[in-house]
Amino acid sequence: MSHEEDLIDYSDEEIQPTEVPANGSAAATQAGLTAGDAGDKKGSYVGIHSTGFRDFLLKDELVRAITDCGFEHPSEVPSATYEPCRKLYLHAVAPSHVSRSLVAEDWFRWRSAVAGCTRGGSLQQVTIPQAILGNDVLCQAKSGLGKTAVFVLATLQQMDEKPEPGAATILVMCHTRELAYQIRNEYNRFAKFLPDVRVGVFYGGTPVQKDVEMLSNKDTHPHIIVGTPGRINALVRDRHLRLANLKHFVLDECDKMLDQPDMRNDVQAIFRATPQHKQVMMFSATLNKEVRVVCKKFMQAPLEIYVDDEKKLTLHGLQQYYMKLDEKEKNRKLNDLLDSLEFNQVIIFVRSTVRCTELDKLLRECNFPSTAVHSGIGQEERIKRYKEFKEFQTRICVSTDIFGRGIDVERINVAINYDMPDKADSYLHRVGRAGRFGTKGLSISFVSSPDDEAVLKSIEERFQVELPEFPEDGINSATYMDN
Repeated sequence: MSHEEDLIDYSDEEIQPTEVPANGSAAATQAGLTAGDAGDKKGSYVGIHSTGFRDFLLKDELVRAITDCGFEHPSEVPSATYEPCRKLYLHAVAPSHVSRSLVAEDWFRWRSAVAGCTRGGSLQQVTIPQAILGNDVLCQAKSGLGKTAVFVLATLQQMDEKPEPGAATILVMCHTRELAYQIRNEYNRFAKFLPDVRVGVFYGGTPVQKDVEMLSNKDTHPHIIVGTPGRINALVRDRHLRLANLKHFVLDECDKMLDQPDMRNDVQAIFRATPQHKQVMMFSATLNKEVRVVCKKFMQAPLEIYVDDEKKLTLHGLQQYYMKLDEKEKNRKLNDLLDSLEFNQVIIFVRSTVRCTELDKLLRECNFPSTAVHSGIGQEERIKRYKEFKEFQTRICVSTDIFGRGIDVERINVAINYDMPDKADSYLHRVGRAGRFGTKGLSISFVSSPDDEAVLKSIEERFQVELPEFPEDGINSATYMDN
């Protein structure tokens, strides 16, 4: 019994057939180093202390993969703050975990990197050395600054050179299928010179029998498991996936999973099936104090990295505006913006699956190269559309909050809230899709009701900023377009 009926999709709200489409049919006459594909290249980003990845004494195979991807330095996070973990670095710590035969020069480089970390600095500079040593990590840092690379590199660094066949040692869970797919690709990208390492991704919406077949064969059983809690819990519960050898337990977008009772129950059930002694790492762009308490119940003396002043959560380089307009004016205004703005790629957020489908249809009728992504689309088609958008085959994506967290498409530089989100945290995750990794970007939010105005006010209060109204004569594209 596979309990497939229990595999729910956590990605966004249930489809509501009675939902009013975007503006209604009558008005519808117009419409971390971060994740990426293996072939993509990025510029180098020099951190505060100019620490290079080589200073972390990573395996040669990882350094080769990092260099192949075009990275030289850890990501720059000038607003990140560092709370030292309870176990400070001692001279005896690093050799026992990294290498007992470090030459003096290598030891000096490692200690220099660590010294830079303890003064504050970039997310990756602060976190990677400690994570490599096996410390538990609880990290809140704004979107687009390389959180994925932290746990991918740290866990790959700690893997055995010849991992045991048929045994999973790393488990990474996230709340959507697209994000799981993206994380799997990141592991493949950085493990490209580790031929014995196998990575598998497991999520609902696909035949569970394929997963069972993969896990039942030692030659195909992954060493690294990436997936969503529903499918992972079903595989563990039915004893297809055994986690007795697990060494690393990672939650990406942890607040989303631990804040929802059904998903938290899955996570807890999976956690109980893992060994008592393991490394636990959790990451998100938003972590309120209540969720932090829940997170730390899974951990032992974690390294804690928070943006302690919440106004620092706003994204540097991202211009943010709002527009007041009636609901019936949204389609025409969106058309005008897409005609007048220069952009590489744009993502448009709506509040439901029905509105997503309708708005995408309207845009395509107006000859805009649009695609739609939401939970009402079959899994294979969803992944296909995600890949096409990521590979720049389409330039406009209409989405629900399924793309509001974690998804990294490097060319997005404009985010539009066609429908306002329901709370400030969701807003931060949405607009964080643009202007990632310190690049420029633009966000525009449509405000069309008293509820929208209340959300706008809560955003301004939460992040201690005042969002300006979009200028009537527009803005200079040079202010949000990178050269």
